[in-house]
Amino acid sequence: MDRHDALSLAARTARIEPFYVMELVKRARALELAGRSIVHMSIGEPDFGAPPRVVEALAEALRQGAAQYTPAVGLRSLRTAIATFLHERHGVRIDPDRVVVTAGASGALLLTMAAVLDPGREILMPDPSYPCNRHFVSAFDGVATLIPSGAADRFQLTAAMVEAHWTERTRGVLIASPSNPTGTSIAPDELRRIVAAVAARGGISIVDEIYLELSYPADGAAPQRSALGIGDDVIVVNSFSKYFGMTGWRLGWAVVPPTLVPTFEKLAQNLFICASTPAQYAALACFEPACIEIFESRRAEFRRRRDYLVPALQALGFAIPVLPDGAFYVYADCTAFLSAAVPDSHAFALRVLDEAGVALVPGRDFGRHDPDRWVRLSYATSMEHLREAVARLGRLLER
Repeated sequence: MDRHDALSLAARTARIEPFYVMELVKRARALELAGRSIVHMSIGEPDFGAPPRVVEALAEALRQGAAQYTPAVGLRSLRTAIATFLHERHGVRIDPDRVVVTAGASGALLLTMAAVLDPGREILMPDPSYPCNRHFVSAFDGVATLIPSGAADRFQLTAAMVEAHWTERTRGVLIASPSNPTGTSIAPDELRRIVAAVAARGGISIVDEIYLELSYPADGAAPQRSALGIGDDVIVVNSFSKYFGMTGWRLGWAVVPPTLVPTFEKLAQNLFICASTPAQYAALACFEPACIEIFESRRAEFRRRRDYLVPALQALGFAIPVLPDGAFYVYADCTAFLSAAVPDSHAFALRVLDEAGVALVPGRDFGRHDPDRWVRLSYATSMEHLREAVARLGRLLER
């Protein structure tokens, strides 16, 4: 083997595309360093950090020397707290033994793909969807099969789509409700039909619920509920990053069928030993009533921002065919602003950044089905910044 062969990369690396939003973020930050004012509506990171009580719990844990390894599946006290939270919020009784604490939802998805995927097996997911989800599949030599989904289906999978696209290679589905980039949820009855269709074919349903606690049901509508209420054969992934505001703390969890717990534990032992110990102790404070009250006030603020931003964008000429009912994203059609000089949403996003100083995300990150029409705008920033962004967009688009 010569030196060139030794430095060659695994074929799977070519199947993992760049995360284009991060390239745009780098460009936005370079403009800031050059003295430009930029309104950031690109990255899905809440502008609210962890509450002071959580920070205090971290400091207290460190003072007490709580920085050694925990069990690979997490602190028993934290697993119990998560199970209790799920019961109180969603009416599901979960044995804490089924909770696996991970290094963010990303760690939970990596464990899941390692556990259920063989090379060449496919996972069905909607197009558009969060780009890293399909790359988690590719990382374990699986095939992410993107199924085009439009406004009529709330940009989500349906049971009929699952049935139509299922093949002998299919291992299961990966869905997110609410979704990134669209902020839309799957109706409870449809979610049940999807899980039933997958189970009837011997597959596994993986449900990303990272934005579940940031749901905004219509007035009088029932709140969104966890897919765990459908049955024990669903894998649910969640995180402390969004609702709990602990993005950089890198802490999440998976709830897995009882028979899979030993496999997840074995994989966690080998792949990352355990999630951050100080972060786990700090996260226990998230479930205290005073912190929950803070999180709920923030959820109300996100809803207020959505209720401002959606009509403001529509007034500028963006088409928003589906009202987001969760997360903190608006998936907007920018076709009205495209031209020979600005032929697609990527060119549009670059023009908006360079000329208006507003950072938003083109659709190319989120799939292959008609991405050039769409942009994603995050309202995980203050109302002051949202109003400034709308004003800047208005001045640019008038020209």
